[in-house]
Amino acid sequence: MVEKVIILGSGPAGLSAAIYTAREDYKPLVISGFEAGGQLLLTTVVENFPGFPEGVDGTELITLMRRQAERFGTRFVDGNATEVDFTKKPFMVAVGENKYYAECIIIATGANAKWLGIESEKRLRGKGVSSCATCDGPFFKGKDVLVVGGGDTALEDANFLTKFAKSVTIVHRRDAFRASKAMQNKTFSNNKIKVLWNSEVEEILGEDKVTGAKIKNAVDGEVSEMRVDGVFIAIGYTPNTAIFNGKIKLDEKGYVSAIDEVVTSVDGIFVAGDVADHFYRQAATASGSGVKAALKAREYLSR
Repeated sequence: MVEKVIILGSGPAGLSAAIYTAREDYKPLVISGFEAGGQLLLTTVVENFPGFPEGVDGTELITLMRRQAERFGTRFVDGNATEVDFTKKPFMVAVGENKYYAECIIIATGANAKWLGIESEKRLRGKGVSSCATCDGPFFKGKDVLVVGGGDTALEDANFLTKFAKSVTIVHRRDAFRASKAMQNKTFSNNKIKVLWNSEVEEILGEDKVTGAKIKNAVDGEVSEMRVDGVFIAIGYTPNTAIFNGKIKLDEKGYVSAIDEVVTSVDGIFVAGDVADHFYRQAATASGSGVKAALKAREYLSR
């Protein structure tokens, strides 16, 4: 059987694409991935997605979007795509030993935040530990927070957080930032921001919520405790594109290269969401690009 559309990924981008292609009666097949739902599942309350004036739990939002997609005829395969063949049509996607074929594919596999890899970080995610300052910053009004990292993202996050937080401390493992000079100047001139150089977060403290952090000095090995209410990890993202390497054009950071946001280097294959977007990384923008990809897919299939 050859599907009209296969969608890889079931976050806001993939599910929005599913809703739109299903309403066109294409009966899309979604390969959901093992981390079905994407980054939203790490967010307890989403306050900036349109239509939810009181906010909505990230898991609930994904559940509602999936139910809406199913209502129009979307089918789901719960698993990760393990291999693709874009060299001939119909295109092939393998999930383990099972192979699926389609006239058109929408890639919406997302990107994963890089984490420190310590146990307390994982335990306190969504309880004061976050990888998205623009998503969760407003929850920290009048609070003291840490930002871990030294690139443009970390410094952008730190400056953004000063709109809400009482103080922002950047913890950087080196003695100089990698960020652009302009971003560094902006950061150094912000009196709400201080920097701990040559330092690493060794442990995040708290049981049900973040109450502090243990900071290790990389030069003398001294460990000190600092009282904070939130820890923002800003050490980068990894796009989920490993299986597309050599199969479709990727940029120098490994994200899918796109023209007009959703058109890839292979005719009939489109892209949506954070797997191609390393700037906005918002649920609403991902959803919008999923809609665009679906409309482009419709245009392609109608030809």
